[in-house]
Amino acid sequence: MKFGLVAHRSHRMGPDCALLRWAKRCEPDLFALKLQLHATGGAHDALVVNNLLGSQIISIGHGRDGGLMRLVSRAAGGLKPEDAIDGVFFFIDPINPTSTYPETLALKRQCVIHGKPFVATLAGAIEWVGVEMALAGLVSSSTSTSTSGGEKLAPLESQVVALIAHDALKSEMLAFAVDYFDLLSRFGGRVATGTTGSKLNAMAWSIGWPISQPWVTCYQSGPLGGDAQIAELVLDRRCQKVFFFEDPHVARQHEADIQLLDRAVYSAGDVTTCFNTPAMTRRWAKAMSKPGFDLQ
Repeated sequence: MKFGLVAHRSHRMGPDCALLRWAKRCEPDLFALKLQLHATGGAHDALVVNNLLGSQIISIGHGRDGGLMRLVSRAAGGLKPEDAIDGVFFFIDPINPTSTYPETLALKRQCVIHGKPFVATLAGAIEWVGVEMALAGLVSSSTSTSTSGGEKLAPLESQVVALIAHDALKSEMLAFAVDYFDLLSRFGGRVATGTTGSKLNAMAWSIGWPISQPWVTCYQSGPLGGDAQIAELVLDRRCQKVFFFEDPHVARQHEADIQLLDRAVYSAGDVTTCFNTPAMTRRWAKAMSKPGFDLQ
């Protein structure tokens, strides 16, 4: 398995930066997975200087020299099959100007198009290593042990999840919710943008959820500000997980709101995760049933 690895400067500088916290916590699991990390220059150098991950990190060049553009190509399949990567860990600083550069947006878009994980926060990167460990039939130390700060990944019962889907993917969101209704019902709360939320409530009521109680709390539709409302919940640490089924093939009139929600997730990246495709979300849900995934 091969993942791209990128970290903005603020996330790779200093002993308590997100990249080093993740690498120190997840190193045993990454070794167990034999997961190769194709890292841009800054992330590669930070790990080498700190003697982390050894031969499992491979430099693909600094971003200024085209390293990030190479990852975009490899997320799309690469020039040769052996160049393809299976996903990306990208520790994004939302105030870094390169977070809005074409290569950053293109890297996320190609991961979404090809159903590959695009993991852009510290909490998400720790959790996703646990996902891969569980699906490989291995017991993860990264999800079950505390960080240097003492915190553990929060159990579902203390989290709020946002459920958002663009028009072409609303049916997939409904199918996902039906297939994993019991799992999603474990969350401490569920929120959604307007149309998706109303469909999810109708589904829940049809299969026995109390008719007097909404299964999800509905905000405005995306174009009318629902993404921005959920972004505020994320910023306030009142929503810790976002399942956002994005359609990358259509022009989106409220693109600014979608990017705003992304940036809110990155700003609260120590506690927030975001999954952008049905494939990624189903992979997470499948891992939740495995003994190696300790997020109970």
